[in-house]
Amino acid sequence: MEETKQLGEQPIKKLLLKFSVPCVMGLLIGALYNIVDQIFIGNSSLGYLGNAATGVSFPIICIANAFAWCIGDGAAAFLSICAGRKDSESAHKCVGTGIVSTAIISIVLCAVCLIFCEPLMALFGASDATLQLACDYFRIVVCFFPAYLMFNVMNSMIRADGSPTYAMVALLLGAVINIILDPVFIFALDWGIQGAAIATVIGQVVSFVICVAYFRRPKSFKLKKSSFRIDYPVLKNLIILGGSTFIVQISMVVMTLLCNMMLFKYGALSKFGSDIPISVFSIQTKIYTIVGNIACGIALGGQPILGYNYGAKKMDRVKECYKYILLSSLTVGILATIIFIACPQIIIGIFGKQNELYMEFAVISFKIFLSFSFVTAFIKISSIFFQAIGKPVQAMVASVLRDMICFVIFTIGLCMFFEERTPGNGIYGILFASPLSDLVAGTVITILTIKFLRSLKETPESRRESAAIVSTHPGTIITIARQHGTCGKQIGELLAEKLEIPFYCKELTAIAAKDSGLAEEFLLSDYEQEDKLLYNLYLSTNVGQQSIIAQEKILRKIADEGSCVIVGRAANHVLWNYENVLKVFLYAPEEYRMQNIQDMYGDTKEKAYQHMRRSDKARAAYYQNVSGYEWKNFGNYNLCIDASIGKEAVIDIILDYMKHRK
Repeated sequence: MEETKQLGEQPIKKLLLKFSVPCVMGLLIGALYNIVDQIFIGNSSLGYLGNAATGVSFPIICIANAFAWCIGDGAAAFLSICAGRKDSESAHKCVGTGIVSTAIISIVLCAVCLIFCEPLMALFGASDATLQLACDYFRIVVCFFPAYLMFNVMNSMIRADGSPTYAMVALLLGAVINIILDPVFIFALDWGIQGAAIATVIGQVVSFVICVAYFRRPKSFKLKKSSFRIDYPVLKNLIILGGSTFIVQISMVVMTLLCNMMLFKYGALSKFGSDIPISVFSIQTKIYTIVGNIACGIALGGQPILGYNYGAKKMDRVKECYKYILLSSLTVGILATIIFIACPQIIIGIFGKQNELYMEFAVISFKIFLSFSFVTAFIKISSIFFQAIGKPVQAMVASVLRDMICFVIFTIGLCMFFEERTPGNGIYGILFASPLSDLVAGTVITILTIKFLRSLKETPESRRESAAIVSTHPGTIITIARQHGTCGKQIGELLAEKLEIPFYCKELTAIAAKDSGLAEEFLLSDYEQEDKLLYNLYLSTNVGQQSIIAQEKILRKIADEGSCVIVGRAANHVLWNYENVLKVFLYAPEEYRMQNIQDMYGDTKEKAYQHMRRSDKARAAYYQNVSGYEWKNFGNYNLCIDASIGKEAVIDIILDYMKHRK
């Protein structure tokens, strides 16, 4: 906890440098896999046709990445929670579930892609001249999807297990081997595009083997044979936690697929043909990946700093951290944009000498399509920024607005417009769609960001001083989960009074705030009153995970003191390994609960129903995220009681059960 609190005390520049450098390095190494093949293929006898062939396979590789990064990022977040609660049992289930589910997904993808290889390559823009080349490259890469996907997932798990250097070395060695083998296989052995594919998969297999070796002695968990089976509640958690990553990656798939299809269609109508534009876009996309990865790496490094200080209501530090992230990313983006516009020939030349028609389109494309690269970088860091501070709606807008909405609309509309005005010029619509998408999406996201930053205020804490854990005697710890409107809090208070033991409900958040340095209102998220989807998205953010970890730590501290009554916060699951825990669930008919809500809050019947439904969905979402199990599954509890029999009757049943239990 002291190490975490340093996020709120050490100089922002020092912290950002410490966390961002490994992130940037890791992402840049990953980008090498996408670029090295293109450089050697472009300089071989294959030329731009070879690069076009690898370009048409890129959308499917992005789809594979979407699944791998979804499970990998979800597993990393889940392992962080397990580390916070010292839950090695759930940790090994998480690792096993992640690896097995990834293996199954990769095998299915491999089979589908091998069976439908030619139709897929044709769909994604392969021409008669590049179809065979694309299939030759893609078939080899696809055969090693299991190793590729699993190494990506395991690499995320290794970082989350506290070994980021090991994870980076695994990536680096694979990339270095790819770089060494590419010229050997492509030029010395004259294996052409198949040689590039073989060099790539050998690098991936090496990274995979290094990652597998790590799991012989991980730091925070121990794997068993029983680990390697799918635990479906855990898998559901991984998907929820990694869902935002999946959406971001799929948006790239949509953009790349649309580009390839439009380039094929309108390129064929232009003087350039379809292969030159697809080849140029393949290079262009991967060159920009370097810029985007640097910006994303800086922002990802700032995630824990932003999340902690936002939770602690240290808004000046949040603004300072964001300022450094923004300035650093914009500096990189502006420098890159200047290079793209001023000297595109130098960049293009790295990928081999091509004919005049190729160079003409490449120069135009770099100057127009990448003319607002600095804005694209801003959009990418904005998504990460909002994710870090627990704003899932804004993060989702920043993730999909440019690529899945603006770019799709502008590409289709502008291609038709240019082609109608001047036949053969429809392809220029794709080039202008990018800067226009940047302008529109960038403007919207700028407004959202400014509005949010202006709303940030330092907030004094009101209840921390009085909040404290009360020492008690050894005995039964009673946890009460309840549907909204069952009077669970009042029942818990009365029960605690009769037993003369401490009672905790809302007090938990105040104590957790005091212990963690986070703000109390941050732990009581506004999303608890929103729908289940929003609350799930909130809980998957860095801020949501901090909130869960802080409250779980306090629950265990309370339980360590002895007998007490705890209402809510998935306490029955958090304290699963404690002895003498009595797990109670209170339910009741809807009419009874609605009447109680009307009496307590003065709501109308309709508002009471809405209030009840929202609250129950939020509680179910929280329980699902913490435990991986269904909140209303009666098998999770010792006692399930219909609260409509009355408070005293409920208490009598609990007390009677305690007597017989002894």
